[in-house]
Amino acid sequence: MKYLIYCLAIASTAVIVTASISEARADDRPNIILLLADDLGYGDLSCFGSPAVKTPNLDRMAGEGMMCQRFYAGSAVCSPTRASVLTGRYPLRFDITRHFNDRNQWLPESATTVAELLKEAGYNTAHVGKWHLGGLHVDDNGKRLTNQPGPRQHGFDFYQTQIEQQPLRGRMGKERTLFRQGGTVLLRNDQQVGKDDPYYPKHFTDANGDFAIEMIEKFAAQEKPFFLNVWWLVPHKPYEPAPQPHWSGTAAKDISDDQHRFRSMVQHMDAKVGEILKKLDELDIADNTLVLFTSDNGAAYEGFIHDLKGGKTDLHEGGIRVPMIARWPAEIRSGQTSAAFGHTNDLLPTFCDAAGISLPSELPIDGLSLLPHLKGGAPPSEEVRGTVFWQLNLYKSIQRHYPKPKPYATEVAKRGKWKLLALEGKPVELFDIEADPNEKQNIMADHPDVVASLNAELTRWLEEPRTSK
Repeated sequence: MKYLIYCLAIASTAVIVTASISEARADDRPNIILLLADDLGYGDLSCFGSPAVKTPNLDRMAGEGMMCQRFYAGSAVCSPTRASVLTGRYPLRFDITRHFNDRNQWLPESATTVAELLKEAGYNTAHVGKWHLGGLHVDDNGKRLTNQPGPRQHGFDFYQTQIEQQPLRGRMGKERTLFRQGGTVLLRNDQQVGKDDPYYPKHFTDANGDFAIEMIEKFAAQEKPFFLNVWWLVPHKPYEPAPQPHWSGTAAKDISDDQHRFRSMVQHMDAKVGEILKKLDELDIADNTLVLFTSDNGAAYEGFIHDLKGGKTDLHEGGIRVPMIARWPAEIRSGQTSAAFGHTNDLLPTFCDAAGISLPSELPIDGLSLLPHLKGGAPPSEEVRGTVFWQLNLYKSIQRHYPKPKPYATEVAKRGKWKLLALEGKPVELFDIEADPNEKQNIMADHPDVVASLNAELTRWLEEPRTSK
């Protein structure tokens, strides 16, 4: 485990992070699979009320585990949330305030990730799919450049992703070939794959799902448990027709071509999730494998969010509230639905809790373990949770088919039912999110004491130290 240097306001302190493993034998600890969708809206799964998309495999997961109805992404865009997922910390701690531009931004190598903690505790680790946290540029020979940290520097023994480099990715996006030609720009374990690779011509969703299954088979043959981090690109733009049978299977009258493409992409992802679940069954490891599915932010253009306000790039509920499903047959009772609050910061402590890892007291974590609640116990109390924060640099355009709600906001402070939105630290809206989940009634004027209290906490949080290296 590497050393971590935290830059504090008055001094710099080097902290050695170690993870202690419980008395249990390694093969008694669960395998852990995280499935992260990209731009999937709160209502885009049929088990979460989609009127359009059928997702039988994710519905099966929900029926065999717990469906969490009040789960939140760490941001309304992707890169900040991905930092939250891996570190259990607010993205602002690392000065990550918007999505990365594929050039000179990355998650600092000093950050401690869940992959590092699990690897140190004896887990095999692999990342599959979109990364978008920097470090995926290559030279003329397809070798990963080492001037930025990539997946291996953040704890993953193996990885397969796409080259994230401009103008390549921008051009493929404009041409709408990022999915269908995704296998031609795969980067695996620091080297671009060649034309003789079995995944070279594949659709990116197929390449992700098939490589994930390959990793499961490889890891299952060993005595160590594994952590598999599968980050789908679906259903992020560009909207492209998924292969058959998903294209024909999602045809419908009176829908746009983009909506048809979107539906086919989600159904394609769901089918790959089904293949992963089937492989766990075939290998007889499903009972002791924790599988968790969620999304990196709320819906973009074609996604469905019920009556929630906003969407991607916006800090109202439609931009940060996302579906979450957790299944672990040996420990999580089937058929549960939870209305308890959860956050992507909670994933690191939850996974470490499941693995029997005691987090070092020196390691700052902003999330809480949800494992006791997933197993049937009470969720973390509001007193223990405290106030939760979001920060996102201002995007004046929303990635939806309607204007961005005003007033604009760049921060949120949420405590219990109260949600305060602020623009550069100045309060602009207050909602009772339990009574008004669609954020229709701004009640700032009615609760000045709540506004003052939350704003004071937000101000202190914004002034806390950050590190970018």
